[in-house]
Amino acid sequence: MYINFWYPIGSSEEVRADKPHRSQVLGLRFVAFRDSAGKPHVLRDVCVHRGGSLGKGWVKENAVVCPYHGWRFGGDGKCTHIPTLPDDKPPARAKVDAYPTEERYGIVFAFLGDLPEAERPPLLDIPEWDAPGWRANKLTVFEVGAYYERSMENGLDPSHNEFVHPAQGSPNMDPNLRRKPLDIEDIPWGSKFLVNFENKITGTEALGDASTLVPEVKAGSGHVGPNTMITWIQFSETNKFSQYFFEAPVDETRTRIYFVNMRAFLLDPEQDDRIAKVNMIVAKEDIEILEELDPVRTPDSTTKEVLVPSDGAVLRYREWLKDWDAKGWRIDAKKLREMRGDVACSIPCPERRNSGNWVLDPIPLIPARH
Repeated sequence: MYINFWYPIGSSEEVRADKPHRSQVLGLRFVAFRDSAGKPHVLRDVCVHRGGSLGKGWVKENAVVCPYHGWRFGGDGKCTHIPTLPDDKPPARAKVDAYPTEERYGIVFAFLGDLPEAERPPLLDIPEWDAPGWRANKLTVFEVGAYYERSMENGLDPSHNEFVHPAQGSPNMDPNLRRKPLDIEDIPWGSKFLVNFENKITGTEALGDASTLVPEVKAGSGHVGPNTMITWIQFSETNKFSQYFFEAPVDETRTRIYFVNMRAFLLDPEQDDRIAKVNMIVAKEDIEILEELDPVRTPDSTTKEVLVPSDGAVLRYREWLKDWDAKGWRIDAKKLREMRGDVACSIPCPERRNSGNWVLDPIPLIPARH
């Protein structure tokens, strides 16, 4: 798990001005709320007074209120009110980490890290969003009892479809491509590939629309950062899906996925529910496999697996992870587990570069590897 990337914290509907929204990401709890102007804010869900959960409180006067002693924290993380202080002037140390936010695609994202704005990896742009000839399904959010790297690698694996996805017609890779290294293209902060699949018409397809019953399909996947997956499925030049998966590692064993499905055909709004149902049928085929993987987390070394040419996109993803390891962005999950219950820590926010005297310890990171 890595700091210094954008993570989904909640849907736009969940983040409200009248009630805090709690979310666990990267093994820590966060609280999200809106101010009176509708702007979303995300803070570490810990009151620095005596450890109360801000997410269990309420929102008042553009601040989240701790339910333990009534301390209020504004969207910038600074305490604005302490009921038991005669002069009501909170000390400078009364602050929690507050993170940059963006709201897109019906999702509130937070940048969980301390990089200055100019140095931050971008939040993925969906070019089809609001584009003519495309329609978005309603946002789908679901949880998987698997480590997020396993989920991401599953999406980057073209050879599993034949065996895992009867709901897609069990598409198999072009035989001429099976034993060749994948043609992988690097993109900013990630990589992608496209390959041809034989589209067996077996009668098992969940969608079952004539426009998808073609002998060959071009499809592929890509990733941006460690936790954002894209899948492209092209039945023809006009009939195609672009699917975006914004993954939030809840901890080392669970992942919450925010799924945005874009389509360039079957544009009638009456198709929305049917397509959403089909998408989840396909997703559940993956989930049944992912939740049984052993070990739960990706092995540290490829010597613990037997990899083949079709795993090329998985290997490239792991190389990107090593690049971010070298920057010192990987969370030391073992040390975090050891600290839990004794020390409350936090992912440093950008303001920590400008001020000191913070109460919460920074989350432990694995030292940069050069």
